[in-house]
Amino acid sequence: MKKRTVQIRPAAMVLLVLAVCLPAGCRRRPDSSASERMVIRVPMFSKIQTLDCGNLTDVYSIGVASQIYESLYEYHYLKRPVELVPLLAEDMPDISEDHLTYTIRIRKGIFYHDDPCFPDGKGREVKAADFVFALKRIANVKYMSQRWTDWNGRIVGLDEFREYTKGFRRESDVDYSVEVEGLRALDDYTLQLKLTKPWPQLIWYLASAVTAPVPREAVDYYGKDIMYHPVGTGPFRLKVWERGFYIELVRNEKWHGGTYPTEGEPSDWENGYLEDAGKPLPFADAIVYRVIEEFQPAWLMFLRGDLDIMQIFKDNFAQAVNPDTLTATPAMAERDIRLLVFDDPSVFWIGFHMQDPVLGRNKPLRKAISRAIDRQAAIRLFFNGVHKVAYGYLPPGLEEYDPNIVHTDYAKYDPAEARALLQEAQQIHGGPIPPLTIAIPGTSNLDRQIGQFLQKYLADVGLQLRVDYMDWPTYLDGLNKGKLQIFFSGASPSIPDSLDMLMAFCSWNWGYGGNHFHYSNPEFDALYRQAEPMFPGPERTRLCRQMERIMLEDCPAVFLNHRVAIAIIHGWYKNAKPHEFSYNTAKYRRIDLEKRNRYKELLKELKKKPK
Repeated sequence: MKKRTVQIRPAAMVLLVLAVCLPAGCRRRPDSSASERMVIRVPMFSKIQTLDCGNLTDVYSIGVASQIYESLYEYHYLKRPVELVPLLAEDMPDISEDHLTYTIRIRKGIFYHDDPCFPDGKGREVKAADFVFALKRIANVKYMSQRWTDWNGRIVGLDEFREYTKGFRRESDVDYSVEVEGLRALDDYTLQLKLTKPWPQLIWYLASAVTAPVPREAVDYYGKDIMYHPVGTGPFRLKVWERGFYIELVRNEKWHGGTYPTEGEPSDWENGYLEDAGKPLPFADAIVYRVIEEFQPAWLMFLRGDLDIMQIFKDNFAQAVNPDTLTATPAMAERDIRLLVFDDPSVFWIGFHMQDPVLGRNKPLRKAISRAIDRQAAIRLFFNGVHKVAYGYLPPGLEEYDPNIVHTDYAKYDPAEARALLQEAQQIHGGPIPPLTIAIPGTSNLDRQIGQFLQKYLADVGLQLRVDYMDWPTYLDGLNKGKLQIFFSGASPSIPDSLDMLMAFCSWNWGYGGNHFHYSNPEFDALYRQAEPMFPGPERTRLCRQMERIMLEDCPAVFLNHRVAIAIIHGWYKNAKPHEFSYNTAKYRRIDLEKRNRYKELLKELKKKPK
C-alpha cells in the first residue's frame, strides 16, 4: 500500500521561527566582540520527535535537522521563483530523454561530522553508496520510515527490496548489499536512479534533508538511538539535546564550505539581503533552540533581547503590529525591531477520521460541523484578522491553486443549515449524535481558547465536543496510528508542487505520515494516477483542481485558514529573508553582535524617557 506525507504543522503554532526565519551570521566578528561567540537564539514552541533524517516528517524536526544534514540539492537562498542549485551534487542531474534515468555526480571531498561511530572518531568521505544505503533504509519495512510513501512505486526494484525486508525480524538483519536495479552507485562519486515512470517532482525531493546520505557506521553504532545522534555533513553538528528543553548546534569546523549568494531579486539589495554577498558561510558559531511551549514567556524573553526572533501571536499582536499597515508599532521601531510579513503556502483544518463509525458514513454530520464553524471569527480572534479563509485545500502560491475557489460555499458559515444537516445526520446515525472528541496539539492558553471556541460553535448547533490537549509527539503518534476521531492540524507542501499536498488524500496513503483522514475515493485516486507523471501544465492543473473539488464535496475535513506569517526580529538579526520551502537557512543568518550588545543599554535609555 502506498503512503505519502506532507509536512505537518500544529494548527495554533507554526514553525515560522524554525522553518522560515532561521539564523545566520558572519565568520569574522566585530573587533569589539572578538571574544564573544555568535550564537543564534531561537524559541521552539514544541518538542521535536527525531533527528534521524530518514524519518523526518514534521516541520519542527526538519527545521533542526536541516542544519545538520545536507542533500544533493538545495534552494537558492535569494532567488524567486524558487530555484534549485547543487549542494552535495557536482551539478544538476543528467536526465535521459524518456525522463526515466537520473545520473548524478557527487562532489569529492565531502566529509561527515567527526563522530564516535567512525574509526578514531574522524568523519569519513561521503560516497555515492551512502545515498543508496539511505534510500534502501527508507524502503526497509523494519525501519518503519514515514517517508516510504515518497518512494513507493517510483524506483525500479525498490518495492521488491521492501518486500524482501519483510522476511527479517529486525532492521539491522537486512542485507543492504542486495542489488536494486534502479538504485546504484556506478562508482564512488556517481549515483544513478532509474524510475518506473516519469516523476517530475523527484528533483525537489532530492533537496530535502530526508534524502541526505547516511553513513552505515552510524546506523550500526547507534541502532535505534540514531534518532538522537545525527551524523551529517552540514555546517552545524549536534552538541546538546536535552529533550523537551534545549538543543544546541555548533559550527562544524570541518565543513566543506560555501559562500553567501551574490545574486537574488532586485529588491534584495534594497532590503540588505546582499550585504554579505560572497562572504564565507556559516556566520554563526552556534544555534540554541529553547523549548518554550507558552508564548508569553517567549515574548518577554524576546523583548529582553534574549531571543533573536519570534512569531507574533494574538496576545502580543497589538503591542507589536500596526494592523493597518502590518508594520512594527512605534514602540517596536524604537527598539530597532521590525516585522517580516509574507504569505505562507499552508492550510489548517479540523480533520475527520473517515473510518470512524460515527463520522465516516455520515456526510451530513461532517457538513453540519463545517457549516457550524465561523472561520472569519476564528481568524479575527486567534490570528488578528490577518490570516485568509481557506475556501478550499490547496493554498495560494502553488501553481494549481484555483482562484475561483473563493466563489464556492465550502467555507460557508450557516448555523441554520448546520442544524438542518444535523437532523439528517441523526436519522442516518439512528439517534442523537454522541459527544465527539477532537485532539489539539498543544496545551497553551491559545490552544485551550481554540478548543473552547470550537466547543461553543458546535454546541450552538446541538453537538457536544470533547477536547484532548496533548503535546506534539503524543499528537503525532495518535495521528499516525489512526487513533484520533477528529484532529486539529495543518500542512505545508514539502515541495512546490500541489500533488505533494493532494497525496494526503490518496487511498493508498493511509496511516503513518500520510492520509491521516483515512479518506478514500476511487475517482480521486484515478485522477491522481493520471496527473502523477505529468510535468506542470494546463492539463495537470485542471486535474489537480478537479481532485480538490471531489475531495471537498466528500468533506473529510473542515478547512479553516491559510496563514499570513508575521515574524518579528531584532535589528541585529541579518539576512532573514523568508523562504517558503527551504529549511537549511541557518548558515545564511548573521548576528550583528555590536548591535545586540548595545540593546541592554538601549532598554535602559528607553526606560528613562518620559511616558
